[in-house]
Amino acid sequence: MTVDLRDLELLAATAEAGSLTAAAERLYVSQPALSQRLTRLEDRLGMPLFDRTGRRLVPNAAGRRLLVAAHQVLDELRSATRDLKEMREGRDRRVRFTAQCSTTFQWLPPVIRAFRNRHPDAEVHIESVPDDAPVPALLTDRVDVALVTKSDPQMDRVSLTRLFEDEMVAVIPSDHPWAARPHLTADDFTDAHLILYDTYDQTRIPSIPLPLPPQARPARITTMPVITDLVIEMVAGGQGATVLPNWAAMPYTDSHDLALIQIGATPMARTWYLATRQEPHQPHLQTFIDELTTHLTRP
Repeated sequence: MTVDLRDLELLAATAEAGSLTAAAERLYVSQPALSQRLTRLEDRLGMPLFDRTGRRLVPNAAGRRLLVAAHQVLDELRSATRDLKEMREGRDRRVRFTAQCSTTFQWLPPVIRAFRNRHPDAEVHIESVPDDAPVPALLTDRVDVALVTKSDPQMDRVSLTRLFEDEMVAVIPSDHPWAARPHLTADDFTDAHLILYDTYDQTRIPSIPLPLPPQARPARITTMPVITDLVIEMVAGGQGATVLPNWAAMPYTDSHDLALIQIGATPMARTWYLATRQEPHQPHLQTFIDELTTHLTRP
């Protein structure tokens, strides 16, 4: 089975226009030629892609499935073409940025302000990456700069700059039984219901270790999308406890009546790194890297 770019354009145009005549006008071909192309495509696939409803052609289940792929491919191709045009004309001033395991960026506005003061024509795009895995996204040129804290098999293929350490804390309602304790032990989690980012889903392969003492065995774990506000609302509503970086949870303590509790007699810390590709950086990208590094390495 072969589906090429012209087939995807045919599918998208016909689905949008609702008829082969209108689609042919959009694609600057004759209606008979377009009809023959659709027939050949359906023959290769072994099934029809459209149902006729009155005078309109409407994608059926097979057509809708292929249409999803068509939109993804065509959108990406248009985006890449636009990016190449800007690169050719020297107008590409984007910085594509992502941060692992976080949707809390209260520290980012001053970085962007300082960056824009030095490069007023530049833009910062905050990107989400598949599986919360920024290193593969860097290597495939989906992002330019990433904050990472978890190891990756390809970590040796990117440049890393150590930034800071943060403490992982338990986040609970202020009237929770843990709130009076100076710190938690592994045993405290035995009967606990934890609400964690879905990056900690233990059914994933490979799984990421839970942000808990090694001997901790929670009674129940609910995973949710990497949306800090959503996790906080669940905890504030009494649905369970969570574990977050101190700096990410701190802004919610007063507004949501939450308490942050140390995990372990020695605080449980992790190290953050700035990751980039191992290549020379354009001036505007280097400026963003410098501003981010300066801001996040301050005490």
